[in-house]
Amino acid sequence: MSDSLSVSVPELTPALAITTSGAPYFAIKSSAEDFIAKYGAPDVVIASAGVSSGTLTERESDMDTFQAVLDINLVGMMNTFQPFVLPMKKNNYGSLVGISSVAGTRGLPGAGAYSASKAAVTAYLESLRIELNEYNLVVTTIAPGYIKTPMTRLNKFPMPFLMAPQVAAKKFVKAINQHKKFIIFPWQMRLVVTLMRLTPAFIWDFIMKNAPRKSKSYWDWL
Repeated sequence: MSDSLSVSVPELTPALAITTSGAPYFAIKSSAEDFIAKYGAPDVVIASAGVSSGTLTERESDMDTFQAVLDINLVGMMNTFQPFVLPMKKNNYGSLVGISSVAGTRGLPGAGAYSASKAAVTAYLESLRIELNEYNLVVTTIAPGYIKTPMTRLNKFPMPFLMAPQVAAKKFVKAINQHKKFIIFPWQMRLVVTLMRLTPAFIWDFIMKNAPRKSKSYWDWL
């Protein structure tokens, strides 16, 4: 098995954890098929891999970063779900959960790759939700605000309504258990997103013109 994959199968609740950042599709598929052969189709599949970095289109060196962010955040989610969809359809039961972001609501200057990837994730999950609805499968899109993680610690700008990981995790579980179709949290961010969606382009451009830019990150996935 690839070094980029890790598997955990607790005694009482069989579970599979796959680190998809940089993992090839065939390795993800192999791990998923092994799990299904042993335990059957899962009840819940969560695709939560996500990376972020400041990016500027004029920087040639950022082209690899754009590709990596899209590959991990969007294609990685598709690769995670793909091996499970048919077995779950046969069962007519199960939930697919994808983690998007408030950052996918509008384009954020200096974060084109991340905003684009999360906007695409939201649209992809909506398409998937409609496709699988007739098979009694639930597709949940979770779009959180800022969560305190190693990635957000690099941000050099204020992060309103920053959540502790434990708080975010409880909200994730609640949304999954309630079979939510789409949810934004914390609640304050729902108001922010509503305003973001209603803001005309010329006003958004003016507001964002001098907004702080996300710093370029140097992770081992680049």
